[in-house]
Parts: sequence; C-alpha cells; structure tokens
Amino acid sequence: MMNELNRISEVTRRNVFDELRLTRVSWAGRLSETDFLSRIFDLKQLPSNDYRVHGLDGDILIHRQRFNDWPDDWVYDDVRLNLLRGPDDVFLQFLCEMIHPVVRPDRAEVASLQGIFNRHLALDGFEIVARTVISGQPIFSGRPLFQTAHAATLAGHRIAHALASDQIAAQITRMETSIDTDPALAIGSAKEFVESICKGILMEAGASLSGSETLPQLVKSVRRVLDLEAAGASNETIKRTVSAIAGLTQGIAELRGQLGSGHGHHPATERPSPAVARLAVGAAVTLGVFLFDHYRNRTAKAAA
Repeated sequence: MMNELNRISEVTRRNVFDELRLTRVSWAGRLSETDFLSRIFDLKQLPSNDYRVHGLDGDILIHRQRFNDWPDDWVYDDVRLNLLRGPDDVFLQFLCEMIHPVVRPDRAEVASLQGIFNRHLALDGFEIVARTVISGQPIFSGRPLFQTAHAATLAGHRIAHALASDQIAAQITRMETSIDTDPALAIGSAKEFVESICKGILMEAGASLSGSETLPQLVKSVRRVLDLEAAGASNETIKRTVSAIAGLTQGIAELRGQLGSGHGHHPATERPSPAVARLAVGAAVTLGVFLFDHYRNRTAKAAA
C-alpha cells in the first residue's frame, strides 16, 4: 500500500525504473549490490525469502552472487525494500546514491541520470540537486522543486478558489509545474493568469470588452475601474506602486512575445531560463493578486 503522506507517486517511480531498465543502467554502479544497498538499508534486519539464510543480505549472496538466478532489476520491485510505495525520502536517497561519486565516478553518466530523474520527479514537484562537493565531485540530495514558485502562487490559488475558476486554477498549476521543465509555457501561463483576472474584474464591473485588448490595455482599464490611475492618486506611495504595476505588466507582455509559448519561434531561438520564468510568474501573481484584492475590497465597502 502506498504511504498516504507520499508526494512522489507510484506512477512516477515506475516510470523512473522503466527508463533505467530500458537504458540498462547498473543501479549499483561500481559497488557490489550488498555494499550499495547497505548505504540505505540494514539488510540483516530485512527478512530472507530463502530458508537457507537469514536476512536480505543472505538472499543477495545466494541469488545474485552465487547462482545469479535473480534478474538485474530485482531491486526495483522487491517488497522488502518497497521502493515503489515506501517513503519519499528513501526513494530519493536510492536515486541520489546511484549518482554518488563513490558509486558512479563518470560525470557524464551522472549528469545523464540526474536529468532522467529530474524529468520524472518534476511532475510530482521534486528534484535532485548537488548540495555539497567532496574531492571535486558533487554530492546530491532530493528536495521539493517548487518551494519558491509554490510560495508565490499560494495567493493565486486563493483567487481561483474564490472565483470557483477551473481556468485560473489550471493556469496556476501550469505556472508551478513548468517553471523548470518548460519555462516558455510558464511565461505564457503567467500572462494568461493576469489577463483572466483583469477580464473577470472588468466583466463583473460591467465594462465592455472587444476581445482584442492587449495585456497592458486590460490592466489600464482595470486601474481606471478601481480608481488606481496614477494621476488621480493622492498618496505618493500608491502612485509609485501603480506605476510599478504598469511596468510589471509591460515586462510580462514583452517576455511573452519574446520568449513565451504563445508565438511560433525559429528552432534556434534561445530557450528562456527557469530564472526568467520564475520572474514572470512572480510578477504576474503579484499583479493579479493586488488587482483582485483591491477590487474585492472596493466591492465589499460599496455593499456595506
């Protein structure tokens, strides 16, 4: 049974192991299987399935070293190790040990395996990264992938819930899950998020929309509806904030046009970096939440 507290699904784990099988990766690297697994498990405390020995270490001795009647990939499905359904931290440790320099000294092979792991783990919000260096070689650990992105988009989820909007919820999910795996998609989703917030406010306020408005035009219309035009603001701080909002909006629109997913690009076009995507997502959520909260506050006061 899968641990209910796990965030890395059995689907993801099977996909990782299937790719390792297809590429015929030696999971223990240059170590013996007993030495490798002993870095993670107490093999003597895990039961044997063979009456001739005690402990999993004895099973490995007989069935992998003496008779070799177990398949090379036995470790992925063994219920005693429970890599498919056990705790996330054990699964991540297993992957990290596979690319530890003691196990695998070839840097190119390590980089390739790290890429495989992270491509699958990203779907569940995790990644494997270098946390320190020993003798010039990286030592890896697993961590949640979207700590920063998730913190930035929590308020966006609140808006989606308040509006009961599946569309906005989907945009936020795309932003969270694509920052590192598909930065162009994250940038495009960031722009769509702000557009959806603006259109929702304008429609609720009774404003007419042609459908051809640009993002800066939408934000300017919302600012007008909310009496946030800089020229009419009495507080100097609000004036500067509103001007900054306009700058953020224009920046997101330009990022979308230059690097985002909304336009066809030449194959040689530079791919946006996760850092740029994170900037776009952070700016979009900040802007969208500000406009939404200000609108809700105004309507609440008007109804009081």
